[in-house]
Amino acid sequence: MANEIELKLALGALDTEDAGGAEALRRHPRLAGVTPTLTQLGNTYFDTPEGDLEAARMALRLRRADGRLLQTLKTRGQGGGGLSTRGEWEWEVPGPGLDLEGLAALPPMTEREAGLLERLAPRFATDFERETWWLDHEGATIELALDIGEIRAGERAVAIRELELELKAGEPEALWSLAEALTDRVALRPSDTSKAARGGALLDGARSLPEACDAGGWLHRATAALDALADTGDDAWRLEARRAFQRLAELGDDADGDNGTGEASGRDQARALAEALDAERWLTPAFGRHMLRLARRLPGDAELS
Repeated sequence: MANEIELKLALGALDTEDAGGAEALRRHPRLAGVTPTLTQLGNTYFDTPEGDLEAARMALRLRRADGRLLQTLKTRGQGGGGLSTRGEWEWEVPGPGLDLEGLAALPPMTEREAGLLERLAPRFATDFERETWWLDHEGATIELALDIGEIRAGERAVAIRELELELKAGEPEALWSLAEALTDRVALRPSDTSKAARGGALLDGARSLPEACDAGGWLHRATAALDALADTGDDAWRLEARRAFQRLAELGDDADGDNGTGEASGRDQARALAEALDAERWLTPAFGRHMLRLARRLPGDAELS
């Protein structure tokens, strides 16, 4: 088992001006002189017909990469504002199907009901190209993975356009610092919804937002609403995100977190984010920077899918 610590960042929709920021990211000075590796990844996610693993906030996949077949189980995440910590088990399997014996031996599966493994079946797929850079930043080693592709469930599909900053060595604070450095030129924002959760929502055709009772919870709700907006294009989710940011701005001192930096207060940043959502092209470098700074100062202790 490994604990995966990563910061997930969503890029905007692709257009002729690269509003999504993929080209801007590749041209960023922080990546100058660093040669990326390119990998084609095909993934099939498995669950029972009733969605038992999804209900337990677990994800099981088979990944085809560089002629190898890898089986991965991820457990529920903890965090918010894009930053997450998850349990992860990954091993090479002969295929073509799941290694049920190896899966049954993992601690998260020992508490599952008898017969669950036999009911596992393919649910949805993700296919994308991964462009990977390795950086040393503020004493930490960080893997940057730019994923461009799609999630498919039946006849439905949504785009994958995201950047994952995974901590390989060092302190998590370095992830925030590097992400902020990228927002001087790249339009990106924190994202809390995993590819597995997005695939499940696409398959079911239904979405819901997490309840919120504190500042961190309202930020998580706003982030989840923006994730839903990106996948559906339904402006109702933009309104939900705006309301969540407004509620966060109304919380007073609770929204300010641990500041002491002289920058704008958490309340001001939340208010600026709410107002920015009125614009047609709201995902700008400034929007992402405000959202990252807000997430960085607030406690991330939500349960993530």
